[in-house]
Amino acid sequence: MPTYLYTAKSMKGEEKKGSMEASDLQDLSQKLRQQKFILVRAKQENDRKESGLSLPFGNVPLAEKMFFVKNLRVMTTAGLPLPKAIGSLAEQTKSEKLRKALLNIREEITKGRTLSSSLGDYPDIFSELFQSMVKVGEESGTLDKVLESLSLQLEKEHELKSKVTGALIYPSVIVTAMLGVGTLMLVTVIPRLADTFVELGIELPPTTKVVIGLANFLMNRWYLVIIGIFLTIIFFGQALKNEGFKKTLDSIFLKIPVMSGIVRNTNSAAMLRTLSSLISAGTSLPRALEITAGVLGNFHFKESMIVASEKVRKGEKLSEVIEKYKGVYPTTVIQMITVGEETGETSTILSKLADFFEEEVSDTTKNLTSIIEPILMLIIGAAIGFFAVSMIQPMYTMLGSIE
Repeated sequence: MPTYLYTAKSMKGEEKKGSMEASDLQDLSQKLRQQKFILVRAKQENDRKESGLSLPFGNVPLAEKMFFVKNLRVMTTAGLPLPKAIGSLAEQTKSEKLRKALLNIREEITKGRTLSSSLGDYPDIFSELFQSMVKVGEESGTLDKVLESLSLQLEKEHELKSKVTGALIYPSVIVTAMLGVGTLMLVTVIPRLADTFVELGIELPPTTKVVIGLANFLMNRWYLVIIGIFLTIIFFGQALKNEGFKKTLDSIFLKIPVMSGIVRNTNSAAMLRTLSSLISAGTSLPRALEITAGVLGNFHFKESMIVASEKVRKGEKLSEVIEKYKGVYPTTVIQMITVGEETGETSTILSKLADFFEEEVSDTTKNLTSIIEPILMLIIGAAIGFFAVSMIQPMYTMLGSIE
């Protein structure tokens, strides 16, 4: 029986980490539930030990997973044996990590294990959502339909991430270029002007002293800048693992104009799409909510799913629980979930609502460039103005003294 390293939360928000033996993730979740904890994420202990040797190339791209699921559905529908289909796909994938995992999964299936349990050996590649949907498909005899639904889920997830990432490329390039040009000026142009000011014996204003001091620092202590950037990245990486910091940061994101809309719509779309896929595949609502919690990035969305899972298991309606998070979810989500419960078409309504919010994200990201561009221009203009005034002011002082 494998040992899982897990992270779980109680209804009070207390986090618990540890290890436990369980036959699979479903068994682990049930054991933790008996202890009044809800499973958030888990990983087999052996995977952590082997990951540095057998799987050296980091995360598997989402596009590679999409390729695997789409082609696996086509092959199994055509009647190709599962081990042969997986072996064929392993040879076609560009990801070395995924290739090795698929070859091992093929071997496990030939030994008699199910696909879902074999996928569970690689939780860093195949998420709990992935595993659960495949397991439901195997048990219900509808694996081809589940793979089709899973393919759509991954496709929508990839599309959503691509749109958000694409919208951030422009400002990232502009800011990087601005910092590069600014640094180049500081280490090449400013020192020459500073030498000229010293030779002329001009009394420098405070702003000029700041610019020259910054230039000298970059030239003589450049390594401290690199160390500082490195330490900052490590600090934020560790800070994001802290629940309090993550909660505060996500709360800020929900209040920033423009950004709050993207965060709400992106997380709402992910929640609705995942929940719809799981429910349509036959997963129970409480379990679907638990799995969905692991998919969401924002702390408050994740927390709402964990609380909802426990409340729904006790008999409450999902809409009643979600209504308590009015400051997190758009009103449309709450209203449409209520309609879904009343009509018995929850899965269908969630899917259509996910389409709506994905379109909202698409429209917002299209307009993001036009919103950010004037802000960037103001910042760049202010920076250039500060440098120009700081360097020109001593020259005017010198000319004034000549007169």
